[in-house]
Amino acid sequence: MSSLRLSLRLLYLALVLALGTLLAALVSLGERLLRRDQPALRQRLSRWFLTCLRRALPFRVSIEGRLPEQPMLWVANHVSWTDIPLLGALQPISFLSKAEVRSWPLAGWLAQQGGTLFIQRGAGDSNRVGDQLTGHLRHGRPLLIFPEGTTSDGLSLRPFHGRLLGSAISSGVAVQPVAIRYVRDGRPCPVTPFIGDDNMLSHLLRLLASPSCEARIHLLDPIPTQARQRKELARRSQAAIAAALRLEEQTPLHETVRTG
Repeated sequence: MSSLRLSLRLLYLALVLALGTLLAALVSLGERLLRRDQPALRQRLSRWFLTCLRRALPFRVSIEGRLPEQPMLWVANHVSWTDIPLLGALQPISFLSKAEVRSWPLAGWLAQQGGTLFIQRGAGDSNRVGDQLTGHLRHGRPLLIFPEGTTSDGLSLRPFHGRLLGSAISSGVAVQPVAIRYVRDGRPCPVTPFIGDDNMLSHLLRLLASPSCEARIHLLDPIPTQARQRKELARRSQAAIAAALRLEEQTPLHETVRTG
């Protein structure tokens, strides 16, 4: 049964990836012919593709809370690469990711074509990326960052790095905290977390071969940014997400920028 399940899911996933590749190539060609970027179009098409990708993954998705009606800077805890199709299917939105993702076969190219912004960890380019995020938000395009900077096992929160939250202050938009957790048989799912030295292919195969689990997404109350500092925004976002996940707040905040 598990081998049949894996085969069918792999077939559907291959079809989704093929369609996404074709769509991304057509958009890229269209932009070259028109000689201008189409970021809003990329966001809409990216959402459609991520919705298809979400359906190829073994999750039953439940959503609590209201989607924001205005562009905001979304901040979420980070458990796995699967967070991206699940959250990206909710609304046209762009992501910030670590630069290494851009070199991933196919997935990195698709992420770049979908409008993902990349940051080189430890390379001192956080100011440049912060300016990019601010401009993106000022043009009314929502963004999502993972302020932990890397994935966790879902049983705890890593420190929230506050520097990039300054883009919400600079652009005058609110912060939208989002809590995501994966549950199997009433307990945290042991298969979904993408951590340590795991690699994309082996993780994907384990995930697709396993029975479905529940992905719970909780959209929390937005946090206004007027007259607030980025450290306060990071602290409040972390506290809100920790409470939604029923976790205790973790170690103190850092200003070092890491994202993934």
